[in-house]
Amino acid sequence: MQSMQYMSTRGQTPAMGFQDAVITGLAPDGGLLIPESIPDVRNQLDHWATLSYQEITFEILRLFVDLPDDDLQTLIRDSYASFAHPEIAPAVPVGDIEILELFHGPTLAFKDIALQFLGNFFEYILEHRDQRLNILAATSGDTGSAAIYGVRGKERINIFVMHPKGRVAPLQERQMTTVLDDNVFNLAVEGTFDDCQGIMKGLFRDLPFKEKYGLGAVNSVNWARVLAQIVYYFSSGLYVLNTRQVSEVQFAVPTGNFGDILAGYYAAKMGLPVRRLILATNENDILSRCFSKGEYSLGDVVPTISPSMDIQVASNFERYLYYKANGDTARVRQMIHDFESSGRLEIPREADGGVDPLFAAGVGDTESTLATIRRYYEQHNYLLDPHTAVGVAVGEPYHCAEAPLIALATAHPAKFNQAILDAVGKDIARHPYLEAVRDAPTRQDEVANDIDAVRQYVIDHVPPVG
Repeated sequence: MQSMQYMSTRGQTPAMGFQDAVITGLAPDGGLLIPESIPDVRNQLDHWATLSYQEITFEILRLFVDLPDDDLQTLIRDSYASFAHPEIAPAVPVGDIEILELFHGPTLAFKDIALQFLGNFFEYILEHRDQRLNILAATSGDTGSAAIYGVRGKERINIFVMHPKGRVAPLQERQMTTVLDDNVFNLAVEGTFDDCQGIMKGLFRDLPFKEKYGLGAVNSVNWARVLAQIVYYFSSGLYVLNTRQVSEVQFAVPTGNFGDILAGYYAAKMGLPVRRLILATNENDILSRCFSKGEYSLGDVVPTISPSMDIQVASNFERYLYYKANGDTARVRQMIHDFESSGRLEIPREADGGVDPLFAAGVGDTESTLATIRRYYEQHNYLLDPHTAVGVAVGEPYHCAEAPLIALATAHPAKFNQAILDAVGKDIARHPYLEAVRDAPTRQDEVANDIDAVRQYVIDHVPPVG
């Protein structure tokens, strides 16, 4: 059977296999790589409902990857060996809804689920090809630490992580900067996450530099990130469908970069019976405005208590636009050009005037986020981190008995202990791992908000790979 091929949303990059797609990261034409087709798995759901998380991961990934089954199973086993919960991503009933706990990995965030796999997969490819890789990443908080823990100490990989100086939670920053391995470089950039992401994409578009220094991506522009996240929609969705004896489920997803909810979109397109994906943003509401009003237009980044979502330009949105444009890559290129030149984008509408019947959207502002954290603690003795609380606040009104709500818990509350203190009046959000990094030595370098400064930093710290 021929393995899945990957193409660019902008249609000007030759098709490639999975391994090349992962190493490439951002397509050379500036687009995002997507699978040439979306498998229909509806006839496999009954069987998948009997499998462990690792077994479902294998069944899904083997549809998309060009790896021998034995090697893939080994990578999956090794990637999830460090998770603290045997179910990896358990769905826990809390009140009327299910909380999908995605924070049992080594850095206590949902990004671990994809990045533990991606780090091992990078190593696998590089060893087989006798190559080296320099990862360049931008983070609003959790991606940086999860990526660092996925590749720290790996002989063939260096990682450069840009974060917006002073705009990530203090413990999130320390999770990154207390990792002192020689192959880890933390860069504090004077600017926003969108600035960091813009620098990253600009350097990937500098094809001679990208090739000379072997740049790779771990942000969700890398298809492997989205692919690994599809799994927990199936694992939790099938569990709730069976335990509650219903025919559909709904997911509430806090999102800033559109990667996590895009994985849910793919799961629904593959055949998981999803009534609705509920997109929840904080005050940085470009995505919620898009699906509520059909307006995808830039605003100013507002610092909030859910900093991982303090984003305006959602890097994964282009993948969704490809499907909204019915695969017309020329139309995608025009839409992206319009957005880059004007800061505004016209979204194709459905016949009824809406953007997409699969999506609902809303905003969980600071007041409602703190109130939701307080209410769940007082009524259920359960702590929500502020990002998860955004999703719960927006998603709760959609819950119904015939289509239960699964709310994605994207981080452990201890990562945002100040928000928990503000919400419940008690400093009770703690975790031994985070306590250990509070006073550990750190290392980071401040870098100007400038693409040339970051380019020169890479040149100064690692040799070319060619």
